Amino acid sequence: MGNRTQYPKPNTLRNLIKWRSLAALALAIGTGLLLILANLQLTNALTKAYLYDGEFRNSLSLSPLLPHPLPPTLTQWQDNTNSGDYFSQITKTQIGYLIWSQFPIRVYVEPPKIVSEKQAQAWANCVLQAVQEWSTYLPLKVVEQPELADIKILRKTPPLEISRGDNVPRARSALTSYELYLSNNKVLSHRFTILLSPTQTGNYLTAAVRHEFGHALGIWGHSPLETDALYFSQVRNPPPISPRDVNTLKRVYEQPTNLGWSLQSPES
Repeated sequence: MGNRTQYPKPNTLRNLIKWRSLAALALAIGTGLLLILANLQLTNALTKAYLYDGEFRNSLSLSPLLPHPLPPTLTQWQDNTNSGDYFSQITKTQIGYLIWSQFPIRVYVEPPKIVSEKQAQAWANCVLQAVQEWSTYLPLKVVEQPELADIKILRKTPPLEISRGDNVPRARSALTSYELYLSNNKVLSHRFTILLSPTQTGNYLTAAVRHEFGHALGIWGHSPLETDALYFSQVRNPPPISPRDVNTLKRVYEQPTNLGWSLQSPES
């Protein structure tokens, strides 16, 4: 987490615009917290350099980190059990916390292919059930066009995991990743993709979606308690969304971020 790419200091704006790609973090459900690098492309080269090189933070585009108003669904949430949270386990990215500020959050569920109609419907029902569970805490809307979605859920085998110091690839059941982009009105935005292994079925599929969707809503980390949906590993009896999960989500949405805010004009 502490290592990041060091870019050569540009001598001119032309050199700056030549930089083509950056990295984003992704989380995966499995034997523990997994951080991976994924190619990330923004639509504005100045913003790329600003985001990932501290030398440019005072001279280029983005606003300071700012909080958004807390969504009414989370404002109304009260934990009568005083269960606490695991906010200390949540990763703050270089653009702040991964907070949605425009609602409803649009979700696309890819219809399964190469399976019977009955199997496809059972798969979709499991996925939609887990999505619906989170709609109690943030407004969600299922859409039929993937290009309109903020979060895409795909029935696709995640790439193999290769741990540090171990060259043996391991399969994983699900993977969640995000990318950044600039909307037409120059607002810094993000979108998520969730990959679900085709071998997942029944309660384990629902639990995987519940877990990964929590990441996509902003819980970019794992709980150390197996009674939470965001526990770092699969368990024999998958738990529902817990008060600790919701308490953590609420604390995330109280934090500042660059997401959802317009770019400032460059000073030079």
